[in-house]
Amino acid sequence: MDRDDAELMFQGIERQAELVRHGKVTSRALVEAALRRIDRFDPSLGAFRVVLAEEALAEADARDAHTHAETQAAPDPARGPLHGVPVAIKDEFDVAGQVTTFGGAANHTPATADAEAVRRLRAAGAVVIGKTTMPEFGQWPFTESDTHGTAHNPWDTTRTPGGSSGGSAAAVAAGMVGAALGGDGGGSLRIPAACCGLFGLKPQRGRVSTAPNAHLWYALGTVGPLTRTVRDAALLYDVLAGATPADRWSARPVTTGWRRALETPPGRLRIGYCARPAVPGVRPHPEHVGALLETVRALREIGHDVREVNPRYPDATVPFAAQFCGGVRAEAAAVERPELLEPRTRSTLALARLVPESAVERGIRAGERLAARADRMFISMDLLLTPVVAARPRPVGALEGAGLLTALARSRPMVAYTALWNVTGHPAASVPAGHGADGLPLAVQLVGRRDDEVSVLRVAAQLEEARPWAARRPPLIAS
Repeated sequence: MDRDDAELMFQGIERQAELVRHGKVTSRALVEAALRRIDRFDPSLGAFRVVLAEEALAEADARDAHTHAETQAAPDPARGPLHGVPVAIKDEFDVAGQVTTFGGAANHTPATADAEAVRRLRAAGAVVIGKTTMPEFGQWPFTESDTHGTAHNPWDTTRTPGGSSGGSAAAVAAGMVGAALGGDGGGSLRIPAACCGLFGLKPQRGRVSTAPNAHLWYALGTVGPLTRTVRDAALLYDVLAGATPADRWSARPVTTGWRRALETPPGRLRIGYCARPAVPGVRPHPEHVGALLETVRALREIGHDVREVNPRYPDATVPFAAQFCGGVRAEAAAVERPELLEPRTRSTLALARLVPESAVERGIRAGERLAARADRMFISMDLLLTPVVAARPRPVGALEGAGLLTALARSRPMVAYTALWNVTGHPAASVPAGHGADGLPLAVQLVGRRDDEVSVLRVAAQLEEARPWAARRPPLIAS
Protein backbone atom coordinates (compact mmCIF):
# COMPACT_ATOMS: atom_id res chain seq x y z
CA MET A 1 0.00 0.00 0.00
CA ASP A 2 2.85 2.42 0.83
CA ARG A 3 4.40 2.01 -2.61
CA ASP A 4 1.01 2.31 -4.29
CA ASP A 5 0.37 5.51 -2.34
CA ALA A 6 3.72 6.92 -3.44
CA GLU A 7 3.08 6.12 -7.09
CA LEU A 8 -0.31 7.81 -6.86
CA MET A 9 0.74 10.90 -4.96
CA PHE A 10 3.89 11.61 -6.97
CA GLN A 11 1.84 11.60 -10.20
CA GLY A 12 1.02 15.30 -9.92
CA ILE A 13 -2.38 16.94 -10.08
CA GLU A 14 -2.96 16.80 -13.83
CA ARG A 15 -2.50 13.04 -13.87
CA GLN A 16 -4.50 12.59 -10.64
CA ALA A 17 -7.42 14.54 -12.12
CA GLU A 18 -7.21 12.44 -15.27
CA LEU A 19 -7.36 9.23 -13.23
CA VAL A 20 -10.47 10.45 -11.42
CA ARG A 21 -12.05 11.63 -14.66
CA HIS A 22 -11.63 8.21 -16.28
CA GLY A 23 -12.80 6.30 -13.22
CA LYS A 24 -9.43 4.66 -12.55
CA VAL A 25 -9.31 6.03 -9.00
CA THR A 26 -11.78 7.76 -6.72
CA SER A 27 -11.32 11.07 -4.99
CA ARG A 28 -11.67 9.25 -1.68
CA ALA A 29 -8.82 6.91 -2.61
CA LEU A 30 -6.63 9.90 -3.46
CA VAL A 31 -7.44 11.62 -0.17
CA GLU A 32 -6.89 8.44 1.82
CA ALA A 33 -3.49 7.94 0.16
CA ALA A 34 -2.57 11.54 0.97
CA LEU A 35 -3.67 11.11 4.59
CA ARG A 36 -1.63 7.94 4.99
CA ARG A 37 1.48 9.70 3.69
CA ILE A 38 0.82 12.67 5.96
CA ASP A 39 0.47 10.33 8.95
CA ARG A 40 3.71 8.62 8.01
CA PHE A 41 5.95 11.53 7.05
CA ASP A 42 4.62 14.76 8.47
CA PRO A 43 5.74 14.07 12.07
CA SER A 44 9.34 14.41 10.85
CA LEU A 45 8.63 17.20 8.30
CA GLY A 46 6.25 19.60 10.06
CA ALA A 47 4.63 20.65 6.79
CA PHE A 48 1.05 20.82 8.08
CA ARG A 49 -0.32 23.15 10.74
CA VAL A 50 -3.65 21.31 10.64
CA VAL A 51 -4.88 18.27 8.70
CA LEU A 52 -8.56 18.32 7.79
CA ALA A 53 -9.03 14.56 7.51
CA GLU A 54 -12.76 14.29 8.19
CA GLU A 55 -13.63 17.37 6.15
CA ALA A 56 -11.48 16.24 3.21
CA LEU A 57 -12.97 12.74 3.18
CA ALA A 58 -16.49 14.20 3.23
CA GLU A 59 -15.55 16.57 0.40
CA ALA A 60 -14.04 13.67 -1.57
CA ASP A 61 -17.19 11.60 -1.10
CA ALA A 62 -19.23 14.51 -2.45
CA ARG A 63 -16.96 14.68 -5.50
CA ASP A 64 -17.30 10.92 -6.03
CA ALA A 65 -21.08 11.09 -5.71
CA HIS A 66 -21.11 13.73 -8.41
CA THR A 67 -18.89 11.55 -10.61
CA HIS A 68 -21.15 8.53 -10.09
CA ALA A 69 -24.20 10.58 -11.00
CA GLU A 70 -22.52 11.53 -14.26
CA THR A 71 -21.93 7.90 -15.20
CA GLN A 72 -25.66 7.31 -14.86
CA ALA A 73 -26.38 10.09 -17.35
CA ALA A 74 -23.78 11.98 -19.36
CA PRO A 75 -20.44 13.56 -18.42
CA ASP A 76 -20.85 17.00 -16.92
CA PRO A 77 -18.92 19.50 -19.07
CA ALA A 78 -18.96 21.95 -16.17
CA ARG A 79 -17.00 19.63 -13.88
CA GLY A 80 -13.81 21.34 -12.83
CA PRO A 81 -10.32 20.40 -14.02
CA LEU A 82 -9.21 19.57 -10.45
CA HIS A 83 -12.20 17.36 -9.67
CA GLY A 84 -11.38 15.16 -6.69
CA VAL A 85 -7.71 16.18 -6.31
CA PRO A 86 -6.40 16.96 -2.78
CA VAL A 87 -4.46 20.20 -2.29
CA ALA A 88 -2.97 22.03 0.69
CA ILE A 89 -3.28 25.72 1.60
CA LYS A 90 -0.69 27.97 3.22
CA ASP A 91 -1.90 29.27 6.56
CA GLU A 92 -2.13 32.90 5.44
CA PHE A 93 -5.21 32.19 3.31
CA ASP A 94 -8.70 31.79 4.74
CA VAL A 95 -10.26 28.33 4.70
CA ALA A 96 -13.84 28.37 5.90
CA GLY A 97 -14.18 26.92 9.39
CA GLN A 98 -10.45 27.12 10.14
CA VAL A 99 -8.35 29.70 11.96
CA THR A 100 -6.01 31.71 9.73
CA THR A 101 -3.00 31.80 12.05
CA PHE A 102 -0.46 33.56 9.79
CA GLY A 103 2.07 31.24 11.46
CA GLY A 104 1.48 32.52 14.99
CA ALA A 105 -0.75 32.31 18.06
CA ALA A 106 -2.58 35.64 17.87
CA ASN A 107 -5.74 34.49 16.05
CA HIS A 108 -8.38 32.12 17.43
CA THR A 109 -11.63 32.66 15.50
CA PRO A 110 -12.25 30.45 12.44
CA ALA A 111 -12.75 32.14 9.07
CA THR A 112 -16.36 32.28 7.90
CA ALA A 113 -15.56 31.92 4.19
CA ASP A 114 -12.79 30.77 1.87
CA ALA A 115 -10.33 33.26 0.45
CA GLU A 116 -10.99 33.88 -3.23
CA ALA A 117 -8.06 31.70 -4.36
CA VAL A 118 -9.29 28.84 -2.16
CA ARG A 119 -12.84 29.32 -3.44
CA ARG A 120 -11.59 29.00 -7.02
CA LEU A 121 -9.70 25.80 -6.22
CA ARG A 122 -12.80 24.26 -4.71
CA ALA A 123 -14.95 25.48 -7.61
CA ALA A 124 -12.54 23.63 -9.91
CA GLY A 125 -13.16 20.46 -7.89
CA ALA A 126 -10.13 20.42 -5.58
CA VAL A 127 -10.35 18.96 -2.07
CA VAL A 128 -8.69 20.98 0.69
CA ILE A 129 -6.78 18.50 2.87
CA GLY A 130 -5.04 20.88 5.29
CA LYS A 131 -3.22 24.11 6.01
CA THR A 132 0.56 24.34 5.85
CA THR A 133 3.10 25.91 8.16
CA MET A 134 4.81 29.26 7.75
CA PRO A 135 6.86 31.73 9.81
CA GLU A 136 4.78 34.43 11.49
CA PHE A 137 3.32 36.74 8.80
CA GLY A 138 5.65 35.13 6.25
CA GLN A 139 8.48 37.45 7.24
CA TRP A 140 11.36 35.01 6.77
CA PRO A 141 12.78 32.63 4.15
CA PHE A 142 12.83 29.90 6.84
CA THR A 143 9.66 28.12 7.97
CA GLU A 144 10.05 28.31 11.74
CA SER A 145 7.31 29.33 14.17
CA ASP A 146 7.38 29.62 17.95
CA THR A 147 3.81 28.28 18.03
CA HIS A 148 3.63 25.74 15.21
CA GLY A 149 7.18 24.44 15.07
CA THR A 150 9.74 24.05 12.30
CA ALA A 151 9.29 22.65 8.80
CA HIS A 152 12.02 20.34 7.48
CA ASN A 153 13.30 19.66 3.98
CA PRO A 154 12.26 16.23 2.64
CA TRP A 155 15.63 15.89 0.90
CA ASP A 156 17.47 16.28 4.22
CA THR A 157 15.42 16.75 7.36
CA THR A 158 18.27 18.58 9.08
CA ARG A 159 17.90 21.40 6.52
CA THR A 160 15.33 24.11 5.94
CA PRO A 161 12.76 23.81 3.14
CA GLY A 162 13.03 27.58 2.79
CA GLY A 163 10.17 29.96 3.35
CA SER A 164 7.87 31.46 3.86
CA SER A 165 5.85 28.84 1.93
CA GLY A 166 8.10 26.10 3.29
CA GLY A 167 5.29 23.94 4.66
CA SER A 168 3.59 23.95 1.27
CA ALA A 169 6.87 23.06 -0.47
CA ALA A 170 7.68 20.23 1.96
CA ALA A 171 4.17 18.79 1.52
CA VAL A 172 4.51 18.66 -2.27
CA ALA A 173 8.14 17.51 -2.35
CA ALA A 174 7.30 14.64 0.03
CA GLY A 175 4.37 13.50 -2.11
CA MET A 176 1.81 14.24 0.59
CA VAL A 177 -0.13 16.34 -1.92
CA GLY A 178 0.34 17.02 -5.61
CA ALA A 179 0.15 20.80 -5.24
CA ALA A 180 -0.12 23.43 -2.53
CA LEU A 181 -1.03 27.10 -2.47
CA GLY A 182 1.55 29.61 -1.29
CA GLY A 183 2.38 33.28 -1.43
CA ASP A 184 5.44 35.28 -2.49
CA GLY A 185 6.27 38.68 -0.97
CA GLY A 186 10.06 38.53 -1.36
CA GLY A 187 10.73 35.07 -2.78
CA SER A 188 8.41 32.97 -0.63
CA LEU A 189 7.36 30.68 -3.50
CA ARG A 190 10.66 30.60 -5.39
CA ILE A 191 12.93 30.08 -2.38
CA PRO A 192 11.17 26.94 -1.04
CA ALA A 193 10.76 25.67 -4.60
CA ALA A 194 14.53 25.97 -5.03
CA CYS A 195 15.25 24.28 -1.69
CA CYS A 196 12.83 21.40 -2.33
CA GLY A 197 13.25 20.72 -6.07
CA LEU A 198 9.87 22.05 -7.20
CA PHE A 199 8.59 24.43 -9.84
CA GLY A 200 7.41 27.73 -8.37
CA LEU A 201 6.26 30.69 -10.44
CA LYS A 202 5.74 34.07 -8.82
CA PRO A 203 3.16 35.52 -11.17
CA GLN A 204 2.80 39.09 -12.33
CA ARG A 205 1.50 41.35 -9.58
CA GLY A 206 -2.30 41.27 -9.62
CA ARG A 207 -2.51 38.02 -11.58
CA VAL A 208 -4.21 36.06 -8.77
CA SER A 209 -6.71 37.61 -6.39
CA THR A 210 -5.71 38.31 -2.78
CA ALA A 211 -9.37 38.81 -1.78
CA PRO A 212 -10.82 39.22 0.77
CA ASN A 213 -7.69 41.33 1.30
CA ALA A 214 -7.03 44.21 -1.08
CA HIS A 215 -3.34 43.32 -1.19
CA LEU A 216 -0.66 41.03 0.22
CA TRP A 217 2.11 43.23 1.62
CA TYR A 218 0.95 46.03 -0.67
CA ALA A 219 2.63 45.75 -4.09
CA LEU A 220 5.07 43.03 -3.02
CA GLY A 221 2.87 40.00 -2.52
CA THR A 222 1.43 37.52 -5.00
CA VAL A 223 -0.49 34.26 -4.67
CA GLY A 224 0.49 31.08 -6.49
CA PRO A 225 1.04 27.31 -6.32
CA LEU A 226 3.99 25.02 -5.75
CA THR A 227 3.99 21.98 -8.04
CA ARG A 228 6.14 19.14 -9.29
CA THR A 229 5.78 20.09 -12.98
CA VAL A 230 5.32 23.12 -15.19
CA ARG A 231 2.08 21.71 -16.63
CA ASP A 232 0.63 21.32 -13.14
CA ALA A 233 1.44 24.98 -12.48
CA ALA A 234 -0.19 26.02 -15.75
CA LEU A 235 -3.29 24.00 -14.87
CA LEU A 236 -3.55 25.76 -11.52
CA TYR A 237 -3.06 29.22 -13.05
CA ASP A 238 -5.88 28.42 -15.48
CA VAL A 239 -8.02 28.05 -12.34
CA LEU A 240 -6.56 30.83 -10.20
CA ALA A 241 -5.85 33.71 -12.57
CA GLY A 242 -8.01 36.81 -12.50
CA ALA A 243 -8.47 39.75 -10.14
CA THR A 244 -11.70 40.88 -8.47
CA PRO A 245 -13.04 44.37 -7.71
CA ALA A 246 -11.68 43.91 -4.17
CA ASP A 247 -8.08 43.68 -5.42
CA ARG A 248 -5.94 46.80 -5.45
CA TRP A 249 -3.89 45.49 -8.39
CA SER A 250 -4.86 43.57 -11.50
CA ALA A 251 -2.66 42.17 -14.25
CA ARG A 252 -3.23 42.39 -17.97
CA PRO A 253 -5.30 39.32 -18.97
CA VAL A 254 -3.53 36.45 -20.68
CA THR A 255 -5.00 36.08 -24.17
CA THR A 256 -4.90 32.27 -24.18
CA GLY A 257 -5.19 29.56 -21.58
CA TRP A 258 -2.06 28.75 -19.60
CA ARG A 259 -1.92 25.08 -20.53
CA ARG A 260 -2.84 25.89 -24.12
CA ALA A 261 0.05 28.36 -24.22
CA LEU A 262 2.43 25.48 -23.50
CA GLU A 263 1.37 23.82 -26.76
CA THR A 264 3.15 26.56 -28.74
CA PRO A 265 6.96 26.57 -28.59
CA PRO A 266 8.45 29.95 -27.67
CA GLY A 267 10.70 30.17 -30.72
CA ARG A 268 14.30 31.32 -30.47
CA LEU A 269 14.45 33.72 -27.51
CA ARG A 270 17.19 36.07 -26.37
CA ILE A 271 18.07 35.01 -22.83
CA GLY A 272 20.54 36.94 -20.74
CA TYR A 273 22.25 35.29 -17.78
CA CYS A 274 23.98 36.78 -14.77
CA ALA A 275 25.37 35.19 -11.61
CA ARG A 276 25.65 38.51 -9.76
CA PRO A 277 22.85 39.09 -7.22
CA ALA A 278 20.81 42.27 -7.02
CA VAL A 279 21.87 42.72 -3.37
CA PRO A 280 25.45 43.95 -2.95
CA GLY A 281 27.85 42.13 -0.67
CA VAL A 282 26.32 38.66 -1.27
CA ARG A 283 28.29 35.96 -3.09
CA PRO A 284 26.59 32.95 -4.67
CA HIS A 285 27.56 29.41 -3.75
CA PRO A 286 29.80 27.89 -6.47
CA GLU A 287 27.33 25.08 -7.11
CA HIS A 288 24.62 27.63 -7.83
CA VAL A 289 26.86 29.29 -10.39
CA GLY A 290 27.57 25.85 -11.84
CA ALA A 291 23.84 25.11 -12.11
CA LEU A 292 23.39 28.45 -13.88
CA LEU A 293 26.10 27.62 -16.44
CA GLU A 294 24.72 24.11 -16.99
CA THR A 295 21.32 25.67 -17.69
CA VAL A 296 22.95 28.08 -20.15
CA ARG A 297 24.34 25.09 -22.03
CA ALA A 298 20.94 23.37 -22.01
CA LEU A 299 19.19 26.47 -23.33
CA ARG A 300 21.73 26.84 -26.13
CA GLU A 301 21.21 23.20 -27.09
CA ILE A 302 17.46 23.86 -27.22
CA GLY A 303 18.21 26.67 -29.68
CA HIS A 304 17.98 29.91 -27.71
CA ASP A 305 20.38 32.84 -28.04
CA VAL A 306 21.93 32.91 -24.55
CA ARG A 307 24.46 35.56 -23.60
CA GLU A 308 26.03 36.78 -20.39
CA VAL A 309 24.75 40.20 -19.34
CA ASN A 310 25.63 42.68 -16.62
CA PRO A 311 22.34 44.29 -15.63
CA ARG A 312 22.29 47.59 -13.80
CA TYR A 313 20.06 46.35 -11.03
CA PRO A 314 18.18 49.18 -9.31
CA ASP A 315 18.47 49.40 -5.52
CA ALA A 316 15.15 48.09 -4.20
CA THR A 317 16.02 48.27 -0.48
CA VAL A 318 13.94 51.30 0.48
CA PRO A 319 10.71 50.44 -1.40
CA PHE A 320 10.94 46.84 -0.24
CA ALA A 321 11.57 47.76 3.40
CA ALA A 322 8.73 50.30 3.44
CA GLN A 323 6.20 47.78 2.10
CA PHE A 324 7.57 44.97 4.29
CA CYS A 325 7.03 47.12 7.37
CA GLY A 326 3.64 48.29 6.18
CA GLY A 327 2.52 44.77 5.29
CA VAL A 328 3.50 43.24 8.63
CA ARG A 329 1.91 46.17 10.45
CA ALA A 330 -1.36 45.75 8.52
CA GLU A 331 -1.52 42.03 9.23
CA ALA A 332 -0.64 42.51 12.90
CA ALA A 333 -3.38 45.12 13.25
CA ALA A 334 -5.94 42.55 12.11
CA VAL A 335 -5.13 39.76 14.60
CA GLU A 336 -7.21 39.21 17.75
CA ARG A 337 -4.47 38.91 20.38
CA PRO A 338 -1.50 41.11 19.35
CA GLU A 339 0.09 40.51 22.74
CA LEU A 340 0.69 36.90 21.63
CA LEU A 341 2.85 37.87 18.66
CA GLU A 342 6.41 36.53 18.65
CA PRO A 343 9.07 38.80 20.20
CA ARG A 344 10.83 39.11 16.83
CA THR A 345 7.57 40.23 15.21
CA ARG A 346 7.09 42.82 17.93
CA SER A 347 10.55 44.12 17.04
CA THR A 348 9.46 44.38 13.39
CA LEU A 349 6.40 46.31 14.52
CA ALA A 350 8.52 48.70 16.57
CA LEU A 351 10.48 49.43 13.40
CA ALA A 352 7.28 49.63 11.35
CA ARG A 353 5.89 52.36 13.59
CA LEU A 354 8.70 54.58 12.29
CA VAL A 355 7.40 54.08 8.74
CA PRO A 356 4.15 56.03 8.27
CA GLU A 357 1.54 54.98 5.74
CA SER A 358 2.61 57.85 3.51
CA ALA A 359 6.11 56.32 3.36
CA VAL A 360 4.61 52.98 2.34
CA GLU A 361 2.76 54.67 -0.51
CA ARG A 362 5.95 56.43 -1.54
CA GLY A 363 7.64 53.03 -1.54
CA ILE A 364 4.98 51.71 -3.90
CA ARG A 365 5.50 54.62 -6.28
CA ALA A 366 9.28 54.17 -6.06
CA GLY A 367 8.80 50.51 -6.92
CA GLU A 368 6.90 51.48 -10.07
CA ARG A 369 9.79 53.70 -11.13
CA LEU A 370 12.18 50.80 -10.55
CA ALA A 371 9.89 48.58 -12.62
CA ALA A 372 10.19 51.00 -15.53
CA ARG A 373 13.98 50.87 -15.16
CA ALA A 374 13.89 47.07 -15.02
CA ASP A 375 11.77 47.05 -18.18
CA ARG A 376 14.71 48.57 -20.02
CA MET A 377 16.72 45.42 -19.27
CA PHE A 378 14.25 43.51 -21.44
CA ILE A 379 14.72 45.65 -24.52
CA SER A 380 17.75 43.57 -25.46
CA MET A 381 16.58 40.24 -23.99
CA ASP A 382 13.35 38.30 -23.61
CA LEU A 383 14.20 36.54 -20.34
CA LEU A 384 16.79 36.90 -17.59
CA LEU A 385 18.40 33.80 -16.05
CA THR A 386 19.96 33.93 -12.57
CA PRO A 387 20.37 31.73 -9.50
CA VAL A 388 17.39 31.69 -7.12
CA VAL A 389 19.26 31.84 -3.82
CA ALA A 390 22.88 32.56 -3.00
CA ALA A 391 23.35 30.00 -0.20
CA ARG A 392 22.64 26.30 0.18
CA PRO A 393 19.65 25.49 2.46
CA ARG A 394 20.67 26.23 6.04
CA PRO A 395 20.37 23.78 8.92
CA VAL A 396 17.01 24.12 10.63
CA GLY A 397 16.96 26.56 13.52
CA ALA A 398 18.02 29.64 11.58
CA LEU A 399 15.60 31.76 13.62
CA GLU A 400 16.13 30.05 16.96
CA GLY A 401 17.18 32.72 19.45
CA ALA A 402 17.66 35.24 16.64
CA GLY A 403 16.55 38.81 17.10
CA LEU A 404 15.33 40.99 14.27
CA LEU A 405 18.75 42.11 13.02
CA THR A 406 20.22 38.60 13.10
CA ALA A 407 17.19 37.20 11.28
CA LEU A 408 17.49 39.91 8.63
CA ALA A 409 21.20 39.17 8.17
CA ARG A 410 20.57 35.44 7.80
CA SER A 411 17.83 36.15 5.27
CA ARG A 412 19.92 38.28 2.89
CA PRO A 413 21.56 35.39 0.97
CA MET A 414 18.14 33.80 0.50
CA VAL A 415 16.42 36.86 -0.99
CA ALA A 416 19.35 38.42 -2.87
CA TYR A 417 18.03 37.30 -6.28
CA THR A 418 14.29 37.27 -5.63
CA ALA A 419 13.09 40.35 -3.72
CA LEU A 420 13.78 42.87 -6.52
CA TRP A 421 11.12 41.23 -8.69
CA ASN A 422 8.52 41.60 -5.95
CA VAL A 423 9.22 45.32 -5.87
CA THR A 424 8.92 45.63 -9.65
CA GLY A 425 6.11 43.08 -10.04
CA HIS A 426 7.76 41.10 -12.86
CA PRO A 427 6.99 37.37 -13.16
CA ALA A 428 9.80 35.08 -12.04
CA ALA A 429 10.08 31.32 -11.56
CA SER A 430 12.31 28.87 -9.76
CA VAL A 431 13.19 26.02 -12.12
CA PRO A 432 14.89 22.83 -10.85
CA ALA A 433 18.48 22.40 -12.08
CA GLY A 434 19.81 19.16 -10.63
CA HIS A 435 21.26 18.37 -7.23
CA GLY A 436 24.32 19.49 -5.32
CA ALA A 437 27.03 17.46 -3.65
CA ASP A 438 24.97 17.64 -0.44
CA GLY A 439 22.09 15.83 -2.17
CA LEU A 440 19.83 18.87 -1.98
CA PRO A 441 18.23 20.38 -5.09
CA LEU A 442 19.73 23.12 -7.22
CA ALA A 443 17.65 25.68 -9.12
CA VAL A 444 17.77 28.66 -11.44
CA GLN A 445 15.46 31.66 -11.76
CA LEU A 446 13.80 32.76 -15.00
CA VAL A 447 12.52 36.35 -14.99
CA GLY A 448 10.21 37.66 -17.69
CA ARG A 449 8.87 40.93 -18.95
CA ARG A 450 5.89 42.36 -17.13
CA ASP A 451 2.75 40.32 -17.84
CA ASP A 452 4.77 37.69 -19.72
CA GLU A 453 4.47 34.61 -17.55
CA VAL A 454 3.82 32.63 -20.75
CA SER A 455 7.42 32.93 -21.99
CA VAL A 456 8.70 31.92 -18.55
CA LEU A 457 6.45 28.85 -18.54
CA ARG A 458 7.32 27.85 -22.09
CA VAL A 459 11.07 27.93 -21.53
CA ALA A 460 10.72 26.22 -18.14
CA ALA A 461 8.74 23.47 -19.89
CA GLN A 462 11.53 23.06 -22.44
CA LEU A 463 14.07 22.69 -19.64
CA GLU A 464 11.82 20.18 -17.92
CA GLU A 465 11.61 18.12 -21.10
CA ALA A 466 15.39 18.25 -21.48
CA ARG A 467 16.03 17.12 -17.90
CA PRO A 468 12.84 15.72 -16.31
CA TRP A 469 13.17 16.69 -12.68
CA ALA A 470 9.84 15.29 -11.44
CA ALA A 471 11.25 11.76 -11.71
CA ARG A 472 13.63 12.52 -8.82
CA ARG A 473 12.16 11.90 -5.37
CA PRO A 474 13.64 12.48 -1.93
CA PRO A 475 15.17 9.09 -1.12
CA LEU A 476 13.91 8.94 2.47
CA ILE A 477 10.27 9.37 1.50
CA ALA A 478 10.17 7.98 -2.05
CA SER A 479 8.22 4.88 -1.01
